[in-house]
Amino acid sequence: MKLRPHTPSFVIALLLAILMTGCARIASVSERRPRLFPVAEEGGEPAVRRMQTAMRTEKRQPLAALGEFLAVARAASAQLVKDPRNATARETYNFAVARAVTAIQKAQLAPWKSPVRVPSAEGDFLLTWKKDLRPGWNPGLYEFVPADQFDVRGSYVSERSVRKGVGAPLVAIGRERNEHYRTEFGLPRTFYGVTALLDFRGRNAELSFEDPLAAETTRIDGNSLPLAADFTVPLAVLLESAKPQTLGLPRLLQPEKYAETARISRLEPYDPNKTVVLVIHGLMDSEATWTPMINKLRADPQIRANYQFWFFSYPSGYPYPYSAALLRRELDAVGRKFAIRKPMVVIGHSMGGCIGRLLVTDTATKLWTDIFGKSPAATRLDADDRHLFEETLLFNHRPEIGRVIFISAPLRGSDIARNPVGRIGSMLVKVPSNLQAAGDSLRLSTFGSDDLRIKNIPNSIDTLAPNNRFVRAINSIPMKTGIPLHVISGDRGKGGSKDHSKPMMSDGVVPYWSSHIDGAVSELVVPSNHGAHQNPTAIEEVRRILVRYSRPGGYALNP
Repeated sequence: MKLRPHTPSFVIALLLAILMTGCARIASVSERRPRLFPVAEEGGEPAVRRMQTAMRTEKRQPLAALGEFLAVARAASAQLVKDPRNATARETYNFAVARAVTAIQKAQLAPWKSPVRVPSAEGDFLLTWKKDLRPGWNPGLYEFVPADQFDVRGSYVSERSVRKGVGAPLVAIGRERNEHYRTEFGLPRTFYGVTALLDFRGRNAELSFEDPLAAETTRIDGNSLPLAADFTVPLAVLLESAKPQTLGLPRLLQPEKYAETARISRLEPYDPNKTVVLVIHGLMDSEATWTPMINKLRADPQIRANYQFWFFSYPSGYPYPYSAALLRRELDAVGRKFAIRKPMVVIGHSMGGCIGRLLVTDTATKLWTDIFGKSPAATRLDADDRHLFEETLLFNHRPEIGRVIFISAPLRGSDIARNPVGRIGSMLVKVPSNLQAAGDSLRLSTFGSDDLRIKNIPNSIDTLAPNNRFVRAINSIPMKTGIPLHVISGDRGKGGSKDHSKPMMSDGVVPYWSSHIDGAVSELVVPSNHGAHQNPTAIEEVRRILVRYSRPGGYALNP
């Protein structure tokens, strides 16, 4: 593609952004031979040598190799009983348990169905499975890959969050697609972190798979020890396999084609005793964008104990009032499926913050009247169009939302949406057919002298323009009182004023005056571009907010 000498810089920037979307390696994983370490088993052949030998013969004789792994794990377990602080014994045990899991699968054994007799040089083991009370948990549905077999790279997983302890961290990968993932608010295919343990009673070896997000400790012969965990590898494997980030640009340009991707999904089994943190991404983005924050937050035991993370993902070419209507539908369905006991926390980045704002707003008929110039009763619409506009213009705050954190949210719009680059971007977005039909109704209304003039129903970029009628109308309605709001804004470090005076403080996309909320419980400006939700200072602020308000009576605390 040849650019003319005087092609405006904003067009070049737009083309580069489109061409490079999805190209950056946000996460990549590769399997490798797990590393051994120089440890020794008391009273016998060095454990490392036994495991090396067993690993060499595992493909040909997986059952014999399994016997060796069980023997080493049993000996290391006995050392841990004597001295729970013995780091060498702990690492030996963890390594042997991980290898035992791979040998079980290579030998095509199923101890969760019936006990398995495993021969070893020291005598046979009886391998069983500790029954699990988690609903629907069946080890036979998953392939288990030890986390120590993965090398992880990428900008979203540059920091590996682990918890040192006892057990072998694994990635449980669903063998089949989950056909009920939409109604269960899960993922189409499972990628989840579990920790394997072997509990020995004489020659009996009981295998279990523990959830490191649900338990901080485990017990070995009466001793309470930290449960080992790797919180990063399952996220990296999920991103590498599903590649949700590749949908960012297509869902902006052709939102109707990806309508089925508008949904809430859980990252973990629902726990009624934990507060749901619902994260919402922004324009031309996907749920993958939250990986750095979730990876970091899960390293905090207070976060793990008190919170669970859910996503709302959607085609970002939709006007955000319509995306908010879809989210309200999803929340209705969630309420029918689960008994949500604790008020949710919503975290919205960029346009996701605008969607979150509509969850804590009561419009009555004001939005409708401002858009159409007449009351709902006086507006002539066919049934389908009326239903669409009722969903997007007439709504109440959601009672299940207890707190909102806005990050780089253009609540009053962004000038980029109305300048040439924004208008070019708007022209590239294909309007869905149902919204196209409803757009004819909007032509009944007239535009003000400085309103954003559009020929059809606004798309997502249009609804981010400061002079868009919806943006102006929604900002004339206060958010629901009594729901704590927090603001995190980005500042590129170029200085500037906080009001409309130029130069303005900005993250490069959203100026401070647009993201600021009068009366917010807390506000923090971090040194960041528009990707402030991935900024370490912003992530730490989110952690601070969540930890502070997880305490009893936390919702009544001052910032």
